[in-house]
Amino acid sequence: MKFKEYEFRPLILGGDITAYSLVRSFYEEYKVKSLVVNMSQGGAVTGSTLCDIIYYENLEDNNIFLTAMKETGEKFKDKKLIVFGCGDWYVRMLIENKGSLPDNFVIPYIDEPLMNKIVLKDHFYEYCAELDIPHPRTFVYDCKEKTPLTYDFDYPIIAKTANSAMYHYAKFPGKRKVFKFNSKAELEEMLKNLGSSTYDYKFLVQEFIPGDDSNMRVLTCYSDKNAKVRFAAFGHVLLEEHAPMALGNPCCIINEVNAEVVAQATRFLEHVGYTGYSNFDLKFDPRDGKYKFFEINIRLGRSNYYVTGSGFNAVKLIVDDLIYDEAIPYHLADKENLFTFVPKSVIKKYVGDKQAKAKALALMKQGSWCNPLYCSADRSVYHFIYARIAFYNQIKKFKKFF
Repeated sequence: MKFKEYEFRPLILGGDITAYSLVRSFYEEYKVKSLVVNMSQGGAVTGSTLCDIIYYENLEDNNIFLTAMKETGEKFKDKKLIVFGCGDWYVRMLIENKGSLPDNFVIPYIDEPLMNKIVLKDHFYEYCAELDIPHPRTFVYDCKEKTPLTYDFDYPIIAKTANSAMYHYAKFPGKRKVFKFNSKAELEEMLKNLGSSTYDYKFLVQEFIPGDDSNMRVLTCYSDKNAKVRFAAFGHVLLEEHAPMALGNPCCIINEVNAEVVAQATRFLEHVGYTGYSNFDLKFDPRDGKYKFFEINIRLGRSNYYVTGSGFNAVKLIVDDLIYDEAIPYHLADKENLFTFVPKSVIKKYVGDKQAKAKALALMKQGSWCNPLYCSADRSVYHFIYARIAFYNQIKKFKKFF
């Protein structure tokens, strides 16, 4: 297969479905071969013919990370390297080390002061309150101060980290991405276990908003270098993953249009002076008919291919804005498309919203759907087999964890 040469080349940190989605998007738009720096020799990118992979063990260590970035920058010094982090900890390391990274790196992320203002979920909710953006009632527990648990909402409750990057490194019994508790005793036990780990920031205790996975929504926005929102893709989540450390990751999305939610996100992003991609998690609250904002991710999400699959290639906006300095016309992703990396049988069995389920199955029948791992241009037999095994393994995962 033939690749094209440009003044830029993608440099993608990570090896999961997030990374492969970006590799695929760059190939589909530019026929360019991405560079992937990964710290494991497995995962979605392994064996792919669409990227070159460079391995660095313990890439999470900041010293090793800097060495890897400097060596890679020097090796490809004839290119502008657009660097993407496929995890919150990668993005944080990129942002915190901006001043130490090679001159040929293009970092499509906000600077550290703004990151520290908005990426911590307790700070994000303060902005939501200030800007009249709907969000769940939240109690902030300080892990250092051992704040007394004095929230006034009923059980069940949700508990989750306020600092995803720091939480990534924490190790303790029963660790999950998100917890749901039916009693104060369950919460107290988790907080006790958490106290034995390295995590010492804040944990959020929230009211549980009624509804299953199909009440969830996702919104991806792009703000240009002048901090103006130029693009938005709103998605109706039908299913989320339920394995403990993947809990809450969307695995089945249908594109929709919601001007009110986009306007709320735009108000927030332009208020803080945001640039680059942002990704919001929301949930529809049937009690008042509002979409409640849960958090902002300062990068493209794990399900980012739902944007590209709907006809608006996510990476083109970055290249047009940061490489070619082009003006980006405002547009919404308004083409209906199904993004899924679970089989039809999982959709049939586990999607709770009957109307959304019927729409998803209809989109599959008419061919208006995409699986980010199913890429006919990738000539790797290994990847072909990996993608099919990962797809059908979801049947077993849902049976075990749903």
